[in-house]
Amino acid sequence: MLHPQTPAGRVFRAAGPIHARAGLLRIGTRGSRLALAQTTTVAETVAAATGCDVALVVITTHGDVSRESLSQLGGTGVFVSALREALLAGECDLAVHSLKDLPTGPCAGIATGAIPERADARDALCARDGLGLADLPAGAHVGTGSPRRAAQLSAARPDLRVHDLRGNVDTRLGRVGSDLDAVVLAAAGLDRSGLSAAITERFPLDTVPTAPGQGALGIECRAADVADEPYAAAFAALDDPETHACAVAERTLLATLEAGCAAPVGASAALHDGRLTLRAVVYRLDGAEQLTVELAADWAAGDTHTPLVLGREAARDLLDRGAAELAPLGGAR
Repeated sequence: MLHPQTPAGRVFRAAGPIHARAGLLRIGTRGSRLALAQTTTVAETVAAATGCDVALVVITTHGDVSRESLSQLGGTGVFVSALREALLAGECDLAVHSLKDLPTGPCAGIATGAIPERADARDALCARDGLGLADLPAGAHVGTGSPRRAAQLSAARPDLRVHDLRGNVDTRLGRVGSDLDAVVLAAAGLDRSGLSAAITERFPLDTVPTAPGQGALGIECRAADVADEPYAAAFAALDDPETHACAVAERTLLATLEAGCAAPVGASAALHDGRLTLRAVVYRLDGAEQLTVELAADWAAGDTHTPLVLGREAARDLLDRGAAELAPLGGAR
């Protein structure tokens, strides 16, 4: 979580398009409750660090209006492209994304300026009657929009009936106790939305690794602005070096595997006593098989090389052992 100081500038939500001016930073965001909550926290930190007024500019993405599943839509990038287009068009100055939504490849004209301190990276079960995963009855109906989560659920409980799930957090939670016994969502999103009470179990990362970057945010700007003021001051206040290193390791693994949204890949990096550890699992879509790798290396603040190497080496290990035959990956040699 971020810990903003009392903002020196004013934070407000723009009623519509707003023109650039000195002393104002415009932050593009999706309009969901979760997106607005996490962007407001970022805006307060930016206002405190820069003294600028900060306007939240709501951008509607294709992923927000479509009712198709994430895999049918073509991946998490559907939540990102409209925000990036708004940045490049000068409609906003910064964009806040859930980091797991950001494609791993570069985007011309766009730079990631900061990755703030990570929230809870775990997945969470939200079940009827306060049930945990082990307590769900045989044949229980569980919803998730993620092939990775579906594979993990099937691996843990082959008897479960796993259903594809779409809609915002409130829509998904509304199905619990109706046509579903439980849903699986990101704990960070529930916490940031004030919905922690809906969680009946948080899955441990050592047995249920999550999407690369889950629980973290990515703050983007136009590449030409990244080193200029007041952007540099904002990024210095926002960026958390340890979260940044862990996220780079996880996302480099995903990029090297050339894994898209349909690939059931979980990854979790952590720093302890100067050692960066990356653990990753590739699952068969039905959860019946999996491949695991865990690598570690020394890391110190300012080291941008080690997370890249660790991610690449972990991915190559998985590919060498047949990950591309186990799951739909593009990184086969």
